[in-house]
Amino acid sequence: MGSALETLCGQAFGAGQIEMLGVYLQRSWLILGASCVCMLPLYIYSTPILKLLGQREDIAELAGDFSIKIIPQMFSLAINFPTQKFLQAQVKVGILAWVGFVALITHIGLLFFFVRVLRWGTSGAAVAYDVSAWGVALAQVVYIVGWCKDGWRGLSLLAFKDLWPFVRLSVASAVMLCLEIWYFMTIIVMTGHLGDPVIAVGSLSICMNLNGWEGMLFIGINAAISVRVSNELGSSHPRAAKYSVYVTVAESLLIGLFSMAVVIAARNHFAVFFTDSVKMQKAVSDLAYLLGATMLLNSVQPVISGVAVGGGWQALVAYINLTCYYIIGLPLGFLLGYKANLGVQGIWIGMIMGTSLQTIVLCIIVWKTNWEEEVEQASERMRRWTANDDDEVRLIN
Repeated sequence: MGSALETLCGQAFGAGQIEMLGVYLQRSWLILGASCVCMLPLYIYSTPILKLLGQREDIAELAGDFSIKIIPQMFSLAINFPTQKFLQAQVKVGILAWVGFVALITHIGLLFFFVRVLRWGTSGAAVAYDVSAWGVALAQVVYIVGWCKDGWRGLSLLAFKDLWPFVRLSVASAVMLCLEIWYFMTIIVMTGHLGDPVIAVGSLSICMNLNGWEGMLFIGINAAISVRVSNELGSSHPRAAKYSVYVTVAESLLIGLFSMAVVIAARNHFAVFFTDSVKMQKAVSDLAYLLGATMLLNSVQPVISGVAVGGGWQALVAYINLTCYYIIGLPLGFLLGYKANLGVQGIWIGMIMGTSLQTIVLCIIVWKTNWEEEVEQASERMRRWTANDDDEVRLIN
């Protein structure tokens, strides 16, 4: 839900309306805070929910206890994510890297202290998680209040205005992302019901780990192109927005082709870093070509999704994800995996088909986009959501 700020803060910064960034930030805090309250029952009653889903009782009890103890961490995300987007929109990413680095070192120390020294077990891990998460959130807020005077003008009653349009954009952003994440999670669940689930899930997990490592790079590119597109649209530079998309997609595609080539060339060797089982290594090797194809797709898909966020197309992409992933990809994977007896390869082929269709549709949309009209829509959005100076009410200087 915090990615709504990528659209609004990015376009406002590009349009020179920097004073509105703080208002958008506060609106996002309100909406995400309310969302955390709505999600509290999932954390509090996670034990009975897991038991209802068929999870083993001891695991459900342990997970439920851990879920309750990380509730403070959930609320820290309502502060953390909006502040990240606020800073990214102004290309102030260096501070995010430093805060993240210090938080990582601190988190390791806290884990050692609470888990090993105090011997609190999973409770200690939860406490370390809570402390680290709030440390990151508060550090970012302190930086914004102290060093972002142009974007932060103090608390404002304007944060309570125009909440409903903001909610709709936030929900569309959340649905777009959740549909994508749940899609890949569902693939693993489906694989767990195959004839040899240990080998099937294990081999798929190894491949997904490698895919995730590569994906971190493209998540960064996703954030960069989202900020660039939103900034250029807000600045009324349609050609710059258009060509930044083309350059970024070409760059990402080259990285994806290289990653695919490396995986295919090393298909008989890279599994030894994850398992000693010869059978598991053979299963991973059999999936290498599908992993390579997925890496190639994932070099383009996150970039196009970043363009969509920068342009404010979240609702459209949510519908595309629903159709391509859940109406086409998952059913096709089920048929190939279970009915055609292709196993994990069939399920993965269905996933690739869904992702391919989604990527093709988004590429066509980007190719046919009238960027001059996008600039006009961004300008209209800024006019509609920007308050007059007379309306601004500051509560804290």
